[in-house]
Amino acid sequence: MTEAYEDVPFSELLHHPAATTRRLDAVRALRLRRRDAGDLALMRVDQMERDATVVDFTSRLLAGLVRTENIEALRQALPEALPWITFLPSEDVDTLLAELVDTARGAVALDNLTPIALLLTQWRHSAEIYADPALLAILTREPEGDLGPVPLPQENG
Repeated sequence: MTEAYEDVPFSELLHHPAATTRRLDAVRALRLRRRDAGDLALMRVDQMERDATVVDFTSRLLAGLVRTENIEALRQALPEALPWITFLPSEDVDTLLAELVDTARGAVALDNLTPIALLLTQWRHSAEIYADPALLAILTREPEGDLGPVPLPQENG
């Protein structure tokens, strides 16, 4: 397999299912483009299980390195995996590492990788803010003056 995935119109799967699914012999997955909804992915179950094994191994390895207090080794390897951490303050990198280990452990236990992707996206956005001095100044300055009264919370009923 040379490519990670191939783009295919969803209608192609509907009209030529056997020919379309045979493409999985050459790629890991098919990205099924839909006009009025989010794209879908089609992959073989054995590929999905291999991917899950790698993710499980990686999260356990990461957790093991943290447990054995090899934080420095993780800190040195992290810029290779997440080059944008260069823009995060040092203490935030430590927080990211701790949150990543905990989130990866929980996500693998649930067979749901979405929390890991969400965490990485949130930290990437933080790095984008730190990388832009003007944006950082706007978001970290103290508000001027009184912001007015705060309304009482509504009762749920």
